[in-house]
Amino acid sequence: MTLDEILRTALQKGATDIHLKAGVMPVIRRNGTLRPLSSNIPPITAEQIEVLAFEVMDTKQREHFMKHREIDLGFGVSGLGRFRISIFRQRGTIRMVIRTIPYKVPNFEDLNLPTVLQTISKAERGLILITGVAGSGKSSTLAAIIDDINKRDNKHILTIEDPIEFLIRDKKSLITQREIGIDSDNFSTALRAGLRQDPDVILIGEMRDRETVEAALLAAETGHLVLSTLHTIDAAKTIDRIIGMYPKNEESVIRTRLAQTFRYIVSQRLIPRAGNGRVAAVEILKSTPRTREYIDRGESEGRSLVQAMEDSSLEGMQNFDAVIERLIHQNVITKEDGLAFSTNPHNLALRLSGFGGGSVSDEVHNPVRPTPPVVSLGVSTSSLISKY
Repeated sequence: MTLDEILRTALQKGATDIHLKAGVMPVIRRNGTLRPLSSNIPPITAEQIEVLAFEVMDTKQREHFMKHREIDLGFGVSGLGRFRISIFRQRGTIRMVIRTIPYKVPNFEDLNLPTVLQTISKAERGLILITGVAGSGKSSTLAAIIDDINKRDNKHILTIEDPIEFLIRDKKSLITQREIGIDSDNFSTALRAGLRQDPDVILIGEMRDRETVEAALLAAETGHLVLSTLHTIDAAKTIDRIIGMYPKNEESVIRTRLAQTFRYIVSQRLIPRAGNGRVAAVEILKSTPRTREYIDRGESEGRSLVQAMEDSSLEGMQNFDAVIERLIHQNVITKEDGLAFSTNPHNLALRLSGFGGGSVSDEVHNPVRPTPPVVSLGVSTSSLISKY
């Protein structure tokens, strides 16, 4: 099969990722599970993968790959969509992992995002982080926020990505998209240069190191709206991860800067839906006097960010276990899957058994106190692909 044929077949099956490995038939990931693309396709040889890999690379990218033995790049196929491709070597042969990206930029309605997240795009300045493990929908959420700004405001939006994923067209805003390796050497260099390019909004594909974090904080402190992603499992761990990038003697300074600049930290987990597909649980940490104090001075007994999120549902905050408990009560997910994806399975199991006190269960059944909306992206990347 040609690469186009592999991609077309994978999209028809709703794949989010495609794995090509020498000696193995193509494998796709669908709804979080790996499975063969087709039983009728024979294993791919090392020579075939090498041909496919070099077909998608230009001369400069081939030189980079030959020198460094790995490369990430964006690739588009007319009539199919865009793809993020990671090409690397393993045991002397070339491997390819391909992430599918829809042509259509998703919006809040497509993703069924929590209502409170729609206020994010109206922020004028500060730092907004979308976190989660790989494949949890971070890029789609960021794209929806940018799309909302693009449709509403006359702003200059600068994106710095590795590689560029969603292609964003100018609407009311002016869009500049820069790709690492093609338009700039690295995130920190591109971001420092970006501050001189008159941006109102800056999207950083990923904050990978201290230099990028430092540049992002500086941009947020100087009045820009900065959006980025981190590979962390929840909001509290995101704070720990950023602080951990700095020496111990700088901890108090970075805590104060982070407390003053962050606006939202949104963490996402995709959980198997009862029956078929996946549903996203979303944790939301919002900047309030209480959360800023906990970040600035550090957490302690009875002063945790998780507790702050649990106590602040009316302010638009929520933590993973509260969302997961509601999804279990509504039979959207099974108890087993909910516990497997929860932050504190023991406490959640106690609440589900009726031994954990009031908390979220009371909120669900209390007709007086309004319950925050069930948090679900509604559609995963795979369903977007199958739709578009």
